[in-house]
Amino acid sequence: MIDQSAGSGESAAEPEQGIDESRHLLNRELSWLRFNLRVLEEAEDKRHPLLERVKFLAIFATNLDEFFMIRVSGLHRQVAGGVVGTTPDGMTPSEQILTINRELMVHYERYDMCWKQDVLPGLEEAGIRIRHYVELAQREREAIQGYFQREIFPVLTPLAFDPTHPFPHISSLSFNLAVLVKDPERGDCFARVKVPDVFPRLVPIPTDEDVARQQMGLGGTGGVQQFVWLEEVIAHNLDNLFPGLDVVASYPFRVTRDADVAIEVDEASDLIEAVEAQLDQRQYTSAVRLELDAATPGHIREILTRNLQLPLYLVYAGHSPIGMAGIRELHALERPDLKDPPFVPAVPSCLGKSGSLLAAIRQQDVLLYHPYDSFMPVVEFLREAANDPDVLAIKQTLYRVNPKSSIVDALMEARVNGKQVAVLVELKARFDEENNIEWARKLEDEGVHVVYGVRGLKTHAKVCLIVRREPEGIRRYVHLGTGNYNVVTSRIYTDVSYFTCDPTISRDVADLFNSLTGYSRKNIYSKLLVAPTTLRQQILDRIERETCRHRQHGDGYIAFKMNALVDTQCIQALYRAAQAGVRIDLQVRGICCLKPGVPGISETITVTSVVGRFLEHARIYYFRHGGQNEVLMGSADLMPRNLDHRVEVVFPVEDPQWREVIINDILGMGLRDNVQARRLLPDGTYERKQPTHGEAAVNSQEWFLTHWKSRP
Repeated sequence: MIDQSAGSGESAAEPEQGIDESRHLLNRELSWLRFNLRVLEEAEDKRHPLLERVKFLAIFATNLDEFFMIRVSGLHRQVAGGVVGTTPDGMTPSEQILTINRELMVHYERYDMCWKQDVLPGLEEAGIRIRHYVELAQREREAIQGYFQREIFPVLTPLAFDPTHPFPHISSLSFNLAVLVKDPERGDCFARVKVPDVFPRLVPIPTDEDVARQQMGLGGTGGVQQFVWLEEVIAHNLDNLFPGLDVVASYPFRVTRDADVAIEVDEASDLIEAVEAQLDQRQYTSAVRLELDAATPGHIREILTRNLQLPLYLVYAGHSPIGMAGIRELHALERPDLKDPPFVPAVPSCLGKSGSLLAAIRQQDVLLYHPYDSFMPVVEFLREAANDPDVLAIKQTLYRVNPKSSIVDALMEARVNGKQVAVLVELKARFDEENNIEWARKLEDEGVHVVYGVRGLKTHAKVCLIVRREPEGIRRYVHLGTGNYNVVTSRIYTDVSYFTCDPTISRDVADLFNSLTGYSRKNIYSKLLVAPTTLRQQILDRIERETCRHRQHGDGYIAFKMNALVDTQCIQALYRAAQAGVRIDLQVRGICCLKPGVPGISETITVTSVVGRFLEHARIYYFRHGGQNEVLMGSADLMPRNLDHRVEVVFPVEDPQWREVIINDILGMGLRDNVQARRLLPDGTYERKQPTHGEAAVNSQEWFLTHWKSRP
């Protein structure tokens, strides 16, 4: 439980000190690197089952891929363009890149040590062996060679590089071999062989038992699961690609390209073509990272860096296999003994009393906390509406949707049943563009009214509106959330869903959809806080209100839970509140540019980050407000992109029961976590919280798995 009396009776703070942004803000990029380091720490943590540690290693690698594609690419463009301006924390683009490189060297070393000295031996002990090709017995090599000839060889295309062959294009995140061959006539030659991504990165090695079982038609595998890296299989069979030549050596490499390509479009009708053109363009943007094996000789490095036009500071040579995101394949193995125990999400009892979700929502507002609560009620909300003869219309925003979406299926079913269905599909959701284009076209084929968002903005709001004819007249039902309408990620991300038929909120949501789909210019809403028009100012006003309240009564308190805190205006407002004496507890899972605990600036602010089994994703904003306990939730973090460049919705939770649940359970348990939580220090580093003497250990995510179901 949050201590709602803390701070009561405190006197006003000393006069405020001036806030120097360059000294009192943390760098955004370095803060992100330290978030990713917390992911790596989970891989290092031996309390986790072994395959869960493998998963964290893969997540760390995937995160870095996206970091280079988006963030480092932007810095690289600035350096190349001669930009010398500084970020709010006072760093130039070149200073940021150099600092990133220094930090990454440490992270890579820890990663390599974790994989080679800890996880890999642990896997072998558990009967999962990843072997090098040279270690294979003759029988095993013959089996792998047979697989190579049947499956892999027909797909491979060697590309020469010489005066008559231009340097081949290297697509982003593709895995490649730089091959040296000796030609009897031309001498040493260079070629590139792309490692196809249509095959598993880890090739199974059949055992004698596997062969016997296959011969008997039993299928399956024995107890020991053995694999060899795909690139090693190809490297040791290159003579098949270069007959008559002597393969001297081969070296793996991988290129990351700039994925932050701007979309320029004048008309909404052109948006799909513009996004599709962007997807094609990504493969031809500038290279922003070259990953090499540390054994790669200098002349090969020189060929690659010169032709990729890469500065040396964007070249990374390591000892672990390149592109370690591929080890995620191991997590799919049927080894429940090496994974977190499964769990069954709950369904709140209030939804089971009547056979109808809509009837339940008429009785009371409903809150779900995923993944501890099932996401299926959200799906059933749409399915019931699709088949209810009294439902007239459904309106929905979609940002990230899983490839096989029951949400989209329900929307198409509603249209088949004669409902008016309007869906805003955000085509510019980064790395989900292709999937969203496909869904947009399928919806249009069913006769759904599809719009693609607001010009110049991304629509990130999570909103669904159902319009129903009832004896009393038209009633609107609303689902508002902090996460995407994605059944898959709902099992991985912690997010809040909120159902209501509150007339004022429902009317606000209707007005919002009119703005998104038509020409409405409505900016002021009765209860909703909407970006980019009013959200930032309304958050700032509430922080200032709490500050003034504390100066008068000494009982000011603020607690936020979010993914990222970057916006300078919001940080400055929190600093001013802290200087006035307001106690502020921030749970920021990822990037945080605010420095807590700085004397005279932020002494009353704590920042914690929980990284664990689930990705903390909910956004909650709590203001004590003299005991009125205002709780807001929604889709927006406190970042300039959310507040200025996206359509976001934050909504009030007015049901007293649910407010208490959010304050005491969701926020309160996060603050009490002393197992998975890390505390941010003024220098930007984090320390893991530990139970004090006599204090019980609290893992907030484990608590929700065991206790959330039993709540009233």
